[in-house]
Amino acid sequence: MRDYIMYSMETNLFFARIMKEHALFLQVGFPCKDRTWIRKADFFRGQFENLLGQTVKISDGIVGCGILNSDELVTEFTIPAEQRTSRLTGIPIDSRISAMEQKLQSGCTKKICDNFVYMTDQLNEKAISMLNGLIAFKENILEEVQSCNLFNANYPLLIEHIIREAKLYRSTLIKLQNKDDISCKNLFGDEAFWNQIMMEHALFIRGLLDPTEVELIETADEFAIQYERLLEMAKEKDARAAEEMRRQSFEETLEYRKFKAAGTEGILECKISSLILPLLADHVLREANHYIRILKCCDAKEEE
Repeated sequence: MRDYIMYSMETNLFFARIMKEHALFLQVGFPCKDRTWIRKADFFRGQFENLLGQTVKISDGIVGCGILNSDELVTEFTIPAEQRTSRLTGIPIDSRISAMEQKLQSGCTKKICDNFVYMTDQLNEKAISMLNGLIAFKENILEEVQSCNLFNANYPLLIEHIIREAKLYRSTLIKLQNKDDISCKNLFGDEAFWNQIMMEHALFIRGLLDPTEVELIETADEFAIQYERLLEMAKEKDARAAEEMRRQSFEETLEYRKFKAAGTEGILECKISSLILPLLADHVLREANHYIRILKCCDAKEEE
């Protein structure tokens, strides 16, 4: 049961933060006249912020050192990005949760008991229920945007993108609840899924940069092309091709992380002209860190 609890906590620590930020990005994107949509986005933002806070409180001494060392939960930029984004948008963000996450410890310091299994079950069921509502909300937004009945400052592709991430979160929790094959490789999505996510990040970054940022736009374009090539490679049903794709995915994402980290720092220091919120920059950096850990985890499992 320890793996079940650990993976449950790690999944909720990473994805609950991602979901609350998705809701914030949607909230910011609505015109002020669309108060009902804004209130609903704010509702989901608050719900997932509370879920994240609850998860942090019970995760200490349970999660693995890999996730804590990966910078996928919080980075050096997260709290400054939250504070700047809150000031720019007027939306409250509880950075105390981020500070608590920075203090989390790994290991087996907590004895696993039936009550802890029950708490994990309840946490996962609560998250699944919330995700059902959030996914329906995102799909409703996408439908209304594509029907030209609603405006949101986020690209339709970005809305599709965050729907896919929410569905991965939900499917991961369902696997955990069903006590399916509980392993890093089975739970967290494959290279094709995350290469698609990374490619789309590059497309979004390119589209949100000011036209004067020619060099950064060209770099983002190149990353999009490289991930598109990796997606083509994924279509080859060959074990050696799959191994090579994983190696290239890892190397590419290491370089991509450097680009995203430099971009996040540049946006925080107001050295990059763009429409990118500081928290969005940190958000995509954390997802790159998450993907790197998945690739490392899969390689480690295959070597065992």
